[in-house]
Parts: sequence; C-alpha cells; structure tokens
Amino acid sequence: MTSDAVPGTREPFDPTDVTWTPVSSRLVGARLTVTAIVLAPILVLLVLLAVLVGAAWLWAFPAVVVLLVLWILWLVPRQVRALAYAERADDLLVRRGIMFRSLVVVPYGRMQYVDVNAGPIARKFGIASVQLHTASSATSASIEGLPPHEAARLRDRMASRGEARLAGL
Repeated sequence: MTSDAVPGTREPFDPTDVTWTPVSSRLVGARLTVTAIVLAPILVLLVLLAVLVGAAWLWAFPAVVVLLVLWILWLVPRQVRALAYAERADDLLVRRGIMFRSLVVVPYGRMQYVDVNAGPIARKFGIASVQLHTASSATSASIEGLPPHEAARLRDRMASRGEARLAGL
C-alpha cells in the first residue's frame, strides 16, 4: 500500500520525521567491478568451451551469462539509489531494497561497537562501509558506499551517542 492509497498514511519504510542521506553513487562502480571480476572469467571459459567443442547448443551458456550481466547493469544502480540512512535523536535508520524493502532501526543505546571497513575495490572507488554491531544479530546494520570521511564521522558519532545512551541506563 502506498501513501496515495489512504490519505494521511505513509509507508512503514518512510517515517515522517526523517531526512534520508543517500550513499555515494560510486558504490555502483564498485559493485559492477566485482561483478566483472567474477563473471568475466566465467564468460571467457564458456566461450572457449563453445568454440573448442563446436556444438551450437553450448552458446546458450555464454548467452545466459550475458543476460545476467545486462540484468545486473540494470539492477545495481537502482539498488544503490534505494540505499540510505538517517540519524535521529535516539536511533539510526538504514533503508534498502526496491522490491524486497527493508528498514532497520538501531537504537544508539543497544550498539556495542561500530566498524569502518574498506576493501581494495572500495578504496579504489573512494568508499567505505560502516557496520553497527548490537547484542542481537537481528538489529545489526551496515551502510555501504560512504565516503571515508563520512564513514569516520558516522562511526565517531554513533560511538559517542551509544556511550551516552548506555551511560544513561
């Protein structure tokens, strides 16, 4: 149901008091690079197999990989545009997904620690991810595709807010 269906209602994935911060669009390039690293060797091997064996039906396998790549090229930018986070007074919200949507709310007082990670591909694209850990794995959250300075700022802010909320118990 959308907010247009019933006047005065909003989707559960769009709280009224929230300003969403999108992740960097450089995450698209990073995800597509990983896709290329994984699928390019598979495609090359399947093409070589089809050429060496000479059976026409073997060309169906490279064709499937090409269709998969085209689908990923269409999907990844949309997934990245749907990924956002918001900081509120008492909790952090992480929203993701297009078809299968998800909204994770992590109370600052429940956070145990916050990690900032960046692998070689993420560093090449100038992005990092922030992982929030809680006592329950169900409420842990991660935010990919942040510029490193924003990831560090978010880590420090979450850690200080978590300590303040924990001290208030």
